[in-house]
Amino acid sequence: MTSPVTPPADLARTLGALVASGWRSQSVSAEIRANAVARIAAGEPLFDGVLGYEDTVMPQLENALLAGHDVIFLGERGQAKTRMIRSLTGLLDEWMPVVEGSEINDDPLNPVSRHARDLVAELGDDTPIVWVHRDDRYGEKLATPDTSIADLIGEVDPIKVAEGRYLSDELTLHYGLVPRTNRGIFAINELPDLAERIQVGLLNVLEERDVQIRGYKVRLPLDVMLVASANPDDYTNRGRIITPLKDRFGSQIRTHYPLTADLEQQIVAQEARTLDVGDVTVRVPDYLAAVVAEFSQAARSSPHVNHRSGVSVRLSVANYEALSANALRRGLRAGESSAVARIDDLDALAATSIGKIEIEAIDDGREGAVFDALIRQAVLEVFRDRVDGSTLADTVEAFEQGTVAHTGSDVSSSDLAALVNEVPGLSGPVAELTGGSSDVADVAAAVEFVLEGLHLSRRLNKDASGASATYRAR
Repeated sequence: MTSPVTPPADLARTLGALVASGWRSQSVSAEIRANAVARIAAGEPLFDGVLGYEDTVMPQLENALLAGHDVIFLGERGQAKTRMIRSLTGLLDEWMPVVEGSEINDDPLNPVSRHARDLVAELGDDTPIVWVHRDDRYGEKLATPDTSIADLIGEVDPIKVAEGRYLSDELTLHYGLVPRTNRGIFAINELPDLAERIQVGLLNVLEERDVQIRGYKVRLPLDVMLVASANPDDYTNRGRIITPLKDRFGSQIRTHYPLTADLEQQIVAQEARTLDVGDVTVRVPDYLAAVVAEFSQAARSSPHVNHRSGVSVRLSVANYEALSANALRRGLRAGESSAVARIDDLDALAATSIGKIEIEAIDDGREGAVFDALIRQAVLEVFRDRVDGSTLADTVEAFEQGTVAHTGSDVSSSDLAALVNEVPGLSGPVAELTGGSSDVADVAAAVEFVLEGLHLSRRLNKDASGASATYRAR
């Protein structure tokens, strides 16, 4: 996020003007609590763009913020942990005054750094004030084994020593990320990956709310909300959070994947990028978007997928985008102005799926077979939900009497759509799937979906060869 270039002109520019304006200091937790109270009382969500947590995660987070707790989010990859953490800045006041030149956002009414204390003592009411936007009050660090105390807390700056200052001078310090986020929110992603000796350095921040740097007799009382994320697998096995540090987090909140395919589909619709290019319009029918969501749900319950690794919602988003891209590519090659995703485009999901899920199989090279099985399971589930199979008796009978249908990326939309008039019983289910659309690309996609559903329901045979397929009677 990019903050506005300049703060409003009517804000105080000196300490005296700030006091005269009636501005009062408050802690970060009190500031967040006040803004959270206003949103909750108004019936508004704490932040936008996070779906599926209304009755599970959000009540716990609201409790934590009202209680003024530091928070750790515990959950698998792709569960919006980082998004929620970064969105917490929206609960800060838009502008905050600091002493000009301060490296740690000193409160003008209660300065803590040597620079700010000296400046206020020297200039008094004429001390210059600058205003920091809420987006600049957020700091973040991805925990890695090589993260040092100097990165987080601070270290001696040799340049300042070379300039002539004594080592005992507090002004020789170079502040780390945590002090520089004073009066703000500091986040540590993947906390268990932080070396245990470094985790010890955070104990004072969480409990005593201060930092101590090397052997200096310097104690900086900080006002920081600390938020962290962790993966359960890392939490218990690869790395661990030391017990004293866990004890200092006020709330631990467990996140989860979308509980239903419908919810997953809503998230995909929100996150996926559109691929309209030039004169070609790309559409993914609702029933195929449902297949994408159902695929992820099936993967999460599959015995062939490593559940400890998790199946991220990013899988659904990437699959949806790959489905759209393949439809676009097919439409461009066919010279069609309307590219609508079809069943044969689902093969493109292999490239975006196999690398995102960890297959647990005895034999190597089983990824493709597991992927195919999950796709078939997802298509069949959506077909049973969206199409009344009892209305297709005439269609099945037509195939038993010798009808054969060819599909695939090399078959034009108009040729596929023509099957509606050639095969009895297809028109009703197809019209229901398309919502009555007469666009040949919409109709073609629906025809192929119905044929595939009949095949997976064991009512038609399918001979597949590369990108082409033939449906015939069993």
